[in-house]
Amino acid sequence: MTETTQATWLTQEAYDRLKTELARLEDEGRTEIAERIAAARDEGDLKENGGYHAAREEQAKQEARIRELKEKLRNVQIGTPPDDGVIEPGMVVTAVVAGDEMIFLLGSREIAGTAEIDVFSPTSPLGAAISGRSVGDTVSYEAPNGSQIPVEIKAAKPFQG
Repeated sequence: MTETTQATWLTQEAYDRLKTELARLEDEGRTEIAERIAAARDEGDLKENGGYHAAREEQAKQEARIRELKEKLRNVQIGTPPDDGVIEPGMVVTAVVAGDEMIFLLGSREIAGTAEIDVFSPTSPLGAAISGRSVGDTVSYEAPNGSQIPVEIKAAKPFQG
């Protein structure tokens, strides 16, 4: 379902950004939504009040994001993984994927907004296929269309931010 069954690896910058987002959503975000719901409720009949229903829907989405952030931040790992050639979250991987060389970071998608590198989740098909593997290994994963995509791991080093 999500990456939260194991520790979520984040850069310090991504961690700080998520903590700030969570604090804002729990404080000003909840206050703003409550005010919008109250104002819409004052308009009268709730059955036909589009503003009220839109505000309630936004509130539900915001509360879901708060739960998601709390879970990610509860099971977070910040720091540099060991430089032992084993692929794990926090590693920059160079691999030949379906004949094309790619360089990407294995980690939480939350990092994507703060890193100048493509990020693949450890739970994505590619991430799951290479997690725990070593430099020199060749693996494959199943694409959405059912075809097998070959992956040759060329290099792996800890992300330096």
